[in-house]
Amino acid sequence: MSKKLDTGTATNSEQNAMNAITIDCVIFGFDKGSLEVLLVQHGEGISKGKWGLPGGWIYKKESTDNAAHRLLNELTGLDNIYLEQLKAFGDPDRFPLRRVITIGYYALVKREDYNIKAGFTASDAKWYRINSIPDLIYDHNEILSYSLKHLQNRVRQAPIGFNLLPEKFTLLQLMHLYEEILGIEMDKSNFRRKILHMKLLVALDEKQQDVSHRAAKLYKFDPEIYNKLTQKGFNFEF
Repeated sequence: MSKKLDTGTATNSEQNAMNAITIDCVIFGFDKGSLEVLLVQHGEGISKGKWGLPGGWIYKKESTDNAAHRLLNELTGLDNIYLEQLKAFGDPDRFPLRRVITIGYYALVKREDYNIKAGFTASDAKWYRINSIPDLIYDHNEILSYSLKHLQNRVRQAPIGFNLLPEKFTLLQLMHLYEEILGIEMDKSNFRRKILHMKLLVALDEKQQDVSHRAAKLYKFDPEIYNKLTQKGFNFEF
């Protein structure tokens, strides 16, 4: 014999569950040859004054992906960006007050497209170089470390790194981007030969402007070519 569902208890259980799940986002940017991460300073609560990853709570009637997009927009003004889910982080002691599980995401943004400003519960927002990250709240340093390793694996399989570059870029800028992400030093001529052989780039009839050195040729990424190549089993890897 089935038991009648207590709607009040069910509602309370659902609310308790919603109060035990959060979203945290690692936002990567690339500026002046350096890979950077956007951090926010908390303006209220138990972590007031401390730095951490942008994030927050999920609304009752939204998906985790929608929650991640909303939180990024509320906290930083970012919208319409490359966003990918990482995994759940659920150490029992990761949040000091009670059991809270967070779902990690990472995003790739073009720095010049956004004027970052703190909002919602954040009192400040600032870009930090990947090698100058301070001690963050909770397990956010762990989430950041995991997301960087995931990014390093992903850029070897697909050209998602182009989301960090301006629409028009030089081959040297592209090489510096991969050096920063992968933490390795590349041979300039070898990189140029390999990347051009992939036929992923469109050479433009333009060169750099307002530079003190010899102006380099500009390129842009062609996603249509990449889609055709991936259908044939192409693997984007250095």
